[in-house]
Amino acid sequence: MISMNITDIPLFSMLRNRLGYLSDRQNVIAENIANANTPDFVARDLKPFSFDAHMQGVGGAGAGGPMAVAAPVMTRPGHMAGTPVRSTNDQTYGKAVKAGDSETTLDGNAVVLEDQMMKLTETRMEYDAAIGFYQKSMALLRMAARPPGR
Repeated sequence: MISMNITDIPLFSMLRNRLGYLSDRQNVIAENIANANTPDFVARDLKPFSFDAHMQGVGGAGAGGPMAVAAPVMTRPGHMAGTPVRSTNDQTYGKAVKAGDSETTLDGNAVVLEDQMMKLTETRMEYDAAIGFYQKSMALLRMAARPPGR
């Protein structure tokens, strides 16, 4: 009997990376929202996930290696440093970059809550779509693995 790990299948590997990216993006957006009233805080976002980069093994941090973790940005000494935390491993799926939000308040804060909520909703919808695709793919594998006639 041949044993195969599900992550050896390219489709599931890409879905795993996509879900990891979306999870990391949600963490960055939540950090932006949490700092909506912090003076001089600039909103951040992750670079868009690219299946092409994943297929080429680049992924944003060099050939085949895990993507680099963004250094925490602290504009004042009292700020909390937010970094994504993974329960299963230390791999992150994107580097946070300054987002180009359109408004800056007098205290230097550049977080627009409406934009952040739109990004959060978009990320959630993409996550739900990826989970649905994962579930359908698993159902197809189960069906293919069944003996004929069942």
